[in-house]
Amino acid sequence: MSVVLGYDESPGAARALRIAVEVAAAFDERLVLVYGAAAPGPVGEEYASHYEAIRQVGRDGLTHAVAEADLAGVPTVVEVIDKAPAQALIDAAHRHAARVIVVGSWSESPMRGALLGSTPHKLLHMSSVPVLCVPPEE
Repeated sequence: MSVVLGYDESPGAARALRIAVEVAAAFDERLVLVYGAAAPGPVGEEYASHYEAIRQVGRDGLTHAVAEADLAGVPTVVEVIDKAPAQALIDAAHRHAARVIVVGSWSESPMRGALLGSTPHKLLHMSSVPVLCVPPEE
């Protein structure tokens, strides 16, 4: 089994990383670090440059997360997946037999999340794997 973490270096993701490392260490499982890299908007002429920029941001952020997990002695797997974040996390959770998906939130209102489709909101409704939604630090 594993623990899957959606990580994007947001304030909510920073705390979620710490919690995910703790959970993975407690269960002696690997931490699967996931970044959903779907390019925004319709596919067009600028798609390739946007796509590569998004993937690079994901790789850079995940490098930081790997370093944090390494400090705690937690083994990691890194995946930059070419899908929207919620679907990327669900797919990774199924491939890696995840015990839980950990994701940070950033204190948006429940109505805003429902209307605009935040990643935590989507996961709570779409995932068959338990979801741990971590709020940012106070």
